[in-house]
Amino acid sequence: MSERRIYLDEGIGESRGVVTLDGGPERLLIRRAGDDPRLRLGARLVAVVASVEPALNTAFLDLGDGRQAILQFKPDSRPVRGEVIEVEIRSEPRRGKLPIARLLGPAEGRPRLLAEAPSLAETLQGLAREAELRTGRAAREAADEAEAEALEVLHALPGGGTLAVEPTRALTAIDVDLGERKGSDAKRVTRAANLAAIQLAARLLRLKSLGGIVVIDLVGRGHDAKTLLAAARTAFAGDNPGVAIEPIGRFGTLELSLPRRTQPLAEILCREDGALSDRSLAQRLIRRLQAEAAAQPGARLVARCAPAVAAAAKPLAAELTERIGARFSLEPDPVRTRENFDVAAA
Repeated sequence: MSERRIYLDEGIGESRGVVTLDGGPERLLIRRAGDDPRLRLGARLVAVVASVEPALNTAFLDLGDGRQAILQFKPDSRPVRGEVIEVEIRSEPRRGKLPIARLLGPAEGRPRLLAEAPSLAETLQGLAREAELRTGRAAREAADEAEAEALEVLHALPGGGTLAVEPTRALTAIDVDLGERKGSDAKRVTRAANLAAIQLAARLLRLKSLGGIVVIDLVGRGHDAKTLLAAARTAFAGDNPGVAIEPIGRFGTLELSLPRRTQPLAEILCREDGALSDRSLAQRLIRRLQAEAAAQPGARLVARCAPAVAAAAKPLAAELTERIGARFSLEPDPVRTRENFDVAAA
């Protein structure tokens, strides 16, 4: 039977929640200081209908302070421009896409936040109701491991082979490769690899927070479609409601549609070019400083990093000073690359 564990790493400027499935990270939820609470999954707001597009069955909502959301409606329940309504965020914004809201009912007054989204601890408990919430060092290690795996493209398949997960603007493509997987019966080997790939793909898509159309390019030919579809329904059952799985196509692909709920991890952690953002590198630098401060009590520490990372770390460093005292300094080094930083005793 599968076992889930939950972890909460409450850091400086950033909290990370992790769900593991049989020891591997299944979900990584990140909340950062400065994030707009109105755009988080589960937030309830008063909104004003700014415009209506009847041909698309879509309305654009004014959430206040320039924030917008999309409301999709049925033809017989079209909202009216200027109408004040209560909504709940059901899908967080993605790069170039607005959040999606669900209508709760009529409301009054100006656009505003009525109730914040559930806390990270509440969300984690909802994902694994019987699990004990772990914090401290174990949580930090679990979050670091989850973050590293979420950013990888190639993942090892149990028993041999690899799985490549590559999101595009239109869909997420997943390629299954046998690699050095051994076995004398080719059909049995490919069947086992595809079953393992479906299980791993379900966990990784949750971890990376990817939804929409997913195409899995299965390995081999003459697939046992009934067995593979049953495995897919079981593997993706945790993503319901909203999962749709198509029969295996003539080219050996398994196509499915998954609901989009939270912002993709890569968009939180990375720039548009795929490199880690200055903020993400600054968070790593601050965690390194914390670790060194605990390992070297009383020592004065110096963190050397690229100027852009130092600038992003400056507001986080102020909070770190409140925790460990003014026993460290940030030294911008224009020669260093962004990813290259170190922390050492002065």
